[in-house]
Amino acid sequence: MRTQVVIIGAGPAGLVLGHLLHRAGIECVVLERHSRAHVEQRIRAGVLEHGTVELLTDLGVADRLHREGLVHTGVELLFDGVAHRIPLRELTGRAITVYGQHEVVKDLIARAGFPIRFEQGALRLRSDRAVETAEGVVEGDFVAGCDGFHGVSRPFVAGSLRVYERDYPFAWLGVLAATPPSAEELIYALSDEGFALHSMRSPTITRLYLQVAPDEKLDDWPDERIWAALQRRLAHDGFTLTEGPILEKGITAMRSFVVAPMRRGRLFLAGDAAHIVPPTGAKGLNLAVHDVKVLADGLRRFYAGGDEAGLDAYSDTCLRRVWRVQHFSWWMTSMLHLAPDADPFTRELQRSQLRYVVGSAAAATTLAENYVGLTGSP
Repeated sequence: MRTQVVIIGAGPAGLVLGHLLHRAGIECVVLERHSRAHVEQRIRAGVLEHGTVELLTDLGVADRLHREGLVHTGVELLFDGVAHRIPLRELTGRAITVYGQHEVVKDLIARAGFPIRFEQGALRLRSDRAVETAEGVVEGDFVAGCDGFHGVSRPFVAGSLRVYERDYPFAWLGVLAATPPSAEELIYALSDEGFALHSMRSPTITRLYLQVAPDEKLDDWPDERIWAALQRRLAHDGFTLTEGPILEKGITAMRSFVVAPMRRGRLFLAGDAAHIVPPTGAKGLNLAVHDVKVLADGLRRFYAGGDEAGLDAYSDTCLRRVWRVQHFSWWMTSMLHLAPDADPFTRELQRSQLRYVVGSAAAATTLAENYVGLTGSP
């Protein structure tokens, strides 16, 4: 098979790129090693920046998002037992939308006007223009590696990449609970026991997180212990945490990871194939969407008249935002998590930073601008 752009990976990055290219009249095919059911059921983060929602709307795949998504105009920072609201819309004119990543994937697949080939087995790159699948070789003018951190794209060019990484000394224990959210907005909490996050997936499903050690075992966290820890870490006046059956739980290590450049020859890396951010800033999906938007614009210019300037600038353009997002995610993570070796001096620095953020309009605006998504080039 031959096409113009071969896209590896049917996650948000690959599917959004497919929609953008299809709209521009550029032929493409998405190759995915897993089944459609597997892809549509992978539970991931669900906070969409304002710009991400605008793009999905423009692509015509956001009808259900607008019906079912939960628009949030603020978030709360909780420390020393007191919650402080950061008014996102008031400070920036923009908001975020809570809508599960797997729901975004379902919408993108349902409206796809381009071929998506599922269950392709162990994919292998023959070159920066050809991908070997279970059904044969697919060739293109370009290959877009949107296949995640554990995909085949980055290892193919690993020897030519510079790697930047940082592992954090804690992890997140995340749970989905069959109970209505206990607050209308997200609550980011720092307590003497560590970090906690109250989030949601729908009016009937709550998403909650606890900071734990990176080597913790799920067997050591029965439901009763999870709820007890959440009750303590999220406690503040006027708040009641509603408990319910836990539907699923898992532990996720926290790390920062960036490779540069995000291109080699005709192979372009996008999303988690090129960078990982700590989940504290809720940026993974949004950063991937920004990558493929830049890539699609470069490809459109190339096919419209042979202009390669956008493709040549792809890596530098994306990495400027990647590093801005890495800094924001690191800052949020450092400010809201209790490091295992944190001494009283470090703890007071954290409190000082939190007090400054909630007490200064300029500092609160900085948080809000980064959280809802920066406009233009960072």
